[in-house]
Amino acid sequence: MSSPTTSLPDLIAATKATLEKIAAEYTPAVFASSLAAEDMVLTDLILRGQLQGGISIFTLETGRLHAETLGMLDRIKETYDYDVKPYRPQPEAVAAYVEQNGLNAFYDSVEMRKECCRIRKIEPLNRALAGNKAWITGQRRAQSQTRAELHVQEHDEAHGMAKFNPLADWSEDDVWQYIRSNDVPYNPLHDKGYPSIGCEPCTRAIQPGEDVRAGRWWWENPDSKECGLHVVDGKLIRIKSVAAEPQQNA
Repeated sequence: MSSPTTSLPDLIAATKATLEKIAAEYTPAVFASSLAAEDMVLTDLILRGQLQGGISIFTLETGRLHAETLGMLDRIKETYDYDVKPYRPQPEAVAAYVEQNGLNAFYDSVEMRKECCRIRKIEPLNRALAGNKAWITGQRRAQSQTRAELHVQEHDEAHGMAKFNPLADWSEDDVWQYIRSNDVPYNPLHDKGYPSIGCEPCTRAIQPGEDVRAGRWWWENPDSKECGLHVVDGKLIRIKSVAAEPQQNA
C-alpha cells in the first residue's frame, strides 16, 4: 500500500522534483546515507537521475557497523559505479572514550550513549557537511514519534544550511514497493527483522507488531531514540519549515 493521501507514482515524481531542485539550486549538496532501505531509494533516484554532479553521497562509518551494512558500499559500486565517501570518527577521540569509559559504555546511560554518538557520528557529520549549501536525509515522518513534525524542506539552524527530507511523506510500504519494483540493492539485515539499522551493538531485530525503530537503543525510552544528528542537547532541533513544499499534500 502507498501513503493514504498520495500514490507512489506521485511520491516518486515529487521526490525526483525535490532532488532536481536541490541539484540545480543548492549545489554543492550532500546526501547523508545510512545505507538502509530509505537511503537506498534516494541513492537510486540520485544516481539513476544523473544528479551526482550536484549531490554527492557520503556515509558515517562509525567503526561499529554491521558487516552487512559495510557490504552495501561494494554493492552500490557494483550497481551504480559510484563510490560512497565514508567519514570516520577521529581515532584519538574514540580511544579516549574507550579508555575512560569502556568499549560499551553507551549501555550505562543516555549521556554515555549520546557521547559515543557525538564522537562516532556528529563530529564526522560536521566535517561532511562543511562547505555545502544543503544536506539530504532519508528520514520519514512515519518512522518514530520524534520525527512526527518532519518537513520535506527545512532550515537547519544548527548547521546554518538547508536540510531536505525528500521521503518525509513516504510510508514503509512505499519504500519497499519502490525497492522491489526497481531492483534496488538493500541491506540483507532488513530480511532478518531489522527495519532500522544503526551501529551493531545498538541495533537489534524487532518482534512482529513492534515500532519500526524499537530495535534502535532498545534499552532507552522511545522519546530519547535519536543519535544527535537531528537533535541538539537532547531535544529535537527547532527547524523552520519552508513555505513551499512540493511533496506536502492537504
